Amino acid sequence: MAKFAILQRRSQEEPIRSNHSHPDGQLDMHSLAQGHYPVQVDHDSDCTQERLEVQSCAASEPCRRHAKMANQHKYSRSYGSALRKMAVRTAGVLALAAVLIIGYAAPSYAAGAADDEIRVGIFFNGGSTYTSIVPVVNVKSASDLELGEMNGKTFDSWLTIGKQASFGIDGYRVKVLETSDFSTAAAGIKLLQPTSDKPIVFTSSKNGSTVYQLYTGMYATEANAATAASRVSSTVRSLLSGQTPSVKGSMHLSAGSYGSEAQAQSALAAAQNAGLDAFIALTHSSGQLTYNVWVGEEANSAGLGAVKAAAAAVLPDVSLTTVSSTESALIIRQNVTSSITSPSPVDHYIVSGSKAVIRLKGSDAGTQVTERSARSYRGDFEISNYNGQLAWINVLPMEDYLYSVVGGEVSASWPAEALKAQAVAARSYARSQEGTSRFKIADVVDGTLSQAYNGVSAEDKRIIKAVDDTAGELVMKNNKVLETIFSANAGGMSADNSEVWKGSGDAYVSVISDGDAAAQANLKKWYHVLLNNGDSGYIREDNAKLAGKQTEAGLDYMTVTAKNTNVRELPVVQNSVKAVAQLNPGDQAVVLEIVPESNSYEWIRGPYTSAQLLSALKGKTASSLPSTITSIQVSERGPSGRVTEIKVNGSVVNVKYPDMFRSALNGLPSTLFDVVHTEKYTVIGAGSSQNELPAAGVVILGASGQGKGTSSTVIMNGDGNARVTEPGGFLFTGRGNGHGLGLSQWGAKGMADKGFGYKEILQHYYKGAVITKG
Repeated sequence: MAKFAILQRRSQEEPIRSNHSHPDGQLDMHSLAQGHYPVQVDHDSDCTQERLEVQSCAASEPCRRHAKMANQHKYSRSYGSALRKMAVRTAGVLALAAVLIIGYAAPSYAAGAADDEIRVGIFFNGGSTYTSIVPVVNVKSASDLELGEMNGKTFDSWLTIGKQASFGIDGYRVKVLETSDFSTAAAGIKLLQPTSDKPIVFTSSKNGSTVYQLYTGMYATEANAATAASRVSSTVRSLLSGQTPSVKGSMHLSAGSYGSEAQAQSALAAAQNAGLDAFIALTHSSGQLTYNVWVGEEANSAGLGAVKAAAAAVLPDVSLTTVSSTESALIIRQNVTSSITSPSPVDHYIVSGSKAVIRLKGSDAGTQVTERSARSYRGDFEISNYNGQLAWINVLPMEDYLYSVVGGEVSASWPAEALKAQAVAARSYARSQEGTSRFKIADVVDGTLSQAYNGVSAEDKRIIKAVDDTAGELVMKNNKVLETIFSANAGGMSADNSEVWKGSGDAYVSVISDGDAAAQANLKKWYHVLLNNGDSGYIREDNAKLAGKQTEAGLDYMTVTAKNTNVRELPVVQNSVKAVAQLNPGDQAVVLEIVPESNSYEWIRGPYTSAQLLSALKGKTASSLPSTITSIQVSERGPSGRVTEIKVNGSVVNVKYPDMFRSALNGLPSTLFDVVHTEKYTVIGAGSSQNELPAAGVVILGASGQGKGTSSTVIMNGDGNARVTEPGGFLFTGRGNGHGLGLSQWGAKGMADKGFGYKEILQHYYKGAVITKG
C-alpha cells in the first residue's frame, strides 16, 4: 500500500528577482498560434460519451495532444497545454537566405511587392542560409494556368499550360539510371523516396524507343551532387545493371531555334533518334515565343565538350552552339513520378537561366500545391533558382493573405473584436517585414518564422469580414509600423522585453492578461488517481464518479462508470500514447486531486530524466554541464515572473537570451514555470525556511504507527491535494504558451468576451501605440 504523509504546503512561490540584463539586440522572433483543433474524445472507452465541444487551442502547431503533461501544486495548480512551439529566430536563422553563393548570378526580383501585395516564401527551411525543402512542386487548378514573366507590374504571358503541371529548376542533379523498363524506374522511386535524395522520373525517347530516366536532386553545388551520386549508387545498386550515377547540370547546347512547336519537334526527334539527350526549351522575346532544341545537361565545361563532340559525330549538319547561362528559358519534360504502377505523364517545366524569374498566374479558384499538403492558394507564384535551390514565392494582395493568416492563427468562432485585433496585428507584422531583406526574395514565409499561412482552407466568412472591416489599419508607434509580435497565451501576464530576448523599449512591457483563462473555460475535469498497484494517472470526469468514501488520510475514492476506461499518463486524450492502465465499471482508485484538462493557459511537462534534459541542453548553453543533473533551481525571474536564470546542481546555466530556456529544457510552452524534483518534497519551517528532502527513507508517523517512505510515497499538502513521488525526474509546471510578448491571442478573446473593442485590446498589449489607416 502507498504511504501517506501530511506536509505543509508553501504559502507563496519563491521571491521573484528582476533580471535587468543589458540588451544585446532584440531578435525579431514571432510566435504564432493556429486554431481549429478539436478536443479529442477518448475513443478507447466503450461507453457512450458526449462529444466534446470543438475548442481552439491557439497553438502554432497542432495541439500536441501527445505531448507529455501531468499535474502538480501551485505554480502547481494543475497545468495543461495545447503545446505551442514558437518560432525562435536565432542569430543563425536571422541569416536566413542572407548570402548568395560566390559567382552565382542573382535573378532580378522586384524591389518589393506592389503596395497592396505581399511576397510569401513557401518551402523555406529554418537553416542559416536559404535551402528549399523540395526539389519539385506539383500544382493543380480548376481552370487553365498561365506561365510568363513580369514586365514591371504587367504580366507578360508566354503560354497557357492547362490545369496540372510540375516545376523544377535547371541546377545540379544526379542522373541515376536510364531504362526501357518502367518497373525498374518505379523500383528506384521506392528505394529513394524515404531518403534525402528525392527521386523524379522523366520519360523520353532515344534511338526510336521510350526510355525512363531516374534523377535525384536538386543540389546546391556540383560537389554536393557528386557526394549524392555516391550515396545514391549505394541505395539503388541492385538496379544499376552496370550504369554509374552521374552529376548533371545546367549547361546545354542549342541545336536550333524554331517559330513553331511542330518544327522543333521534328528537330528534337532527329536528335533523340541519334541517341542524344535532347529537350525543347521555350524562350520569349518581344512578345514572341521561340521553340529551341537543346542537347545535353552537363555540370561543367568538360562534360559539355564531350557532348558536343558526340553530337557533332551523329548530327554533322546541325550547328551546335553553347546556350548562355543567363538566358531565361523553360525546358519541357514529361514527369512520370506520380505513379509506380504505370507511367502517367505530367508536363514538367524546368526554369533555366541564372536570371530567370518565371511567374505562374493563378486562377480565381486558387492553385493547389501538392507538396504543401495539397493546400490551395490565392494569387500567383514566382519560380526561380536561388542559391541552387527551387524558390517558390506566393505573390498576392495583402488583404487576401490576411484572410488565410487570421484563420490560421485563431478560431473563426471567436468574438468579432478578437478577430479584428488579430487582423490588425497580423497586417502590421507583415508590413513591418517589408523591405527588411530578412528573407531576400520574400517579405515573409509561410511557417513559424513569420505567421501561419495555410492557403484558402483557413479562410472563413467571419475572418474575411474582420479583415475587410479593418482594411488597411495598422498599429503605429513613433510614426512607424510596429512589429506586432504576439503569442498564443500569456498565462495571465504578458512578458517584458527583458524576459524574452533581452531587448528594451516600452512597446512590449508586462501587462495583466487575465483573459488568457478563457482557454480552459469549457474543458472537462480529470481525476488524478492512485491505483492499487501504486501507479498513478488520470481519468476524465465523464468516465467515473466519486464513490462517497475516503481513505484514512482524507482522500476520496472514485468509481469507474465506463467500460474499458483508460488511465492516462496526463490529463488529456493521447491515443498514440500507451495508457497507464485500463479500468472497468466498479473499479476504484484513490483521487489525489481533480484537475482541468491540459490547455494553453496552464500546463505541465515531464517528468524528464537527467539524461533527457542534458540532451536538450546540449548546444544551447556555453556553460559546462554535469554528467548527471541532481537539482534544478529557478534563481531569477523577470517582471512578469518568467524565468530569466536557472541553476543546475547549483551552477548558473547561461543561454543567449532567456526565452531559449523553453527549447533548452526539452520544449516547454513558456518560461513562466516552476520546477519540481519528483522524488523529493519541500518542508516549510519556522520563518518560511525551506528544506527539500528525499521521500525515500523518510520516517512517517501515522495512526497505525511508524513507517518509512519509498520512492513512490504519496505526499499530501495542506489543501488536501496529493502527488506521488517518483524517482529521478523533474516536473515543469507553468502557465502560458509562447514567448508572451505583445498581444496574447487568448487574452484578446477574453477581453472581447468582456466587451472590449479591438482597438482597446491592441492598445492594452502594445503600450503607446495608435491604430491608423496605413
